[in-house]
Amino acid sequence: MASPAFIVGCGYLGSRVATAWRDSGRTVFALTRSRPEPLRAMGIEPIIGDVMKPETLAVLPHASTVLYAVGMDRTSGYSMREVYLQGLENVLKTLPNCERFISISSTSVYGQTQGELVDEASATQPIEESGSVVLAAEELLKRYVPHATILRFAGIYGPNRLLRRNPILNAQPLVGDAEKWLNLIHVEDGVRAVLAAEAAAAQGSTFNIADDTPVWRRDFYTRLAQQLNAPPALFEPHPPGHVAKPEANRRVNNAKARAELGFAPQFPSYIEGLQHAVNASVQEN
Repeated sequence: MASPAFIVGCGYLGSRVATAWRDSGRTVFALTRSRPEPLRAMGIEPIIGDVMKPETLAVLPHASTVLYAVGMDRTSGYSMREVYLQGLENVLKTLPNCERFISISSTSVYGQTQGELVDEASATQPIEESGSVVLAAEELLKRYVPHATILRFAGIYGPNRLLRRNPILNAQPLVGDAEKWLNLIHVEDGVRAVLAAEAAAAQGSTFNIADDTPVWRRDFYTRLAQQLNAPPALFEPHPPGHVAKPEANRRVNNAKARAELGFAPQFPSYIEGLQHAVNASVQEN
């Protein structure tokens, strides 16, 4: 019988991983603060608890694989630093030992600004607070679970999650430099990456999870507008007097995940991925 899995953060990505594991015949547990019914309807075993309330985490399930995919809920009343650091530590202090611990991190840990190609050996010197928090969470995890696998995800998109969809539909200009790079991963390829990491990742390894094709902001949003049958995407520089801060601008290399995990995106670029995401969004609605 397939070994059980436990998901902390059963959101946009986590729920899809849960479905894949469930469909393979596994028992899947998922932590939820207050809404067990939707998980039960999916065939997932809900565990009531809150990462920010350690008293609710006293009895977590034994599972061979744990996926930690907690994102920022702005309605929670906690800061990103509190959720990503204190919340993670609360879970790690009470979680039973597991064979695989897979943590969803972010390519925001890279602070390059000149369009450099970055891989897992590149410097991690974030220039944004969010990247600093994510990097601190990685370091905390390594102290508690040295064998954990860290997946640094590029921007996740997919059905009903299309970056800047509403401004584009409303013909609102996108402010900023249109010639900066976006690094993306379709959510279905994100699921494939998690499954591949569980199957093949060396202990304590870190991987960039991105598609094969970094894209200029201008090209991505122009294509998105076309797919949405919206007015042409508009771009506007920062207004006069704007004090420019360094902005991350890099191209994320997925070669390590391809070589070591056998990860091959079904949607190797935004062109295939956007078409699928827009069509699937229409079907889901």
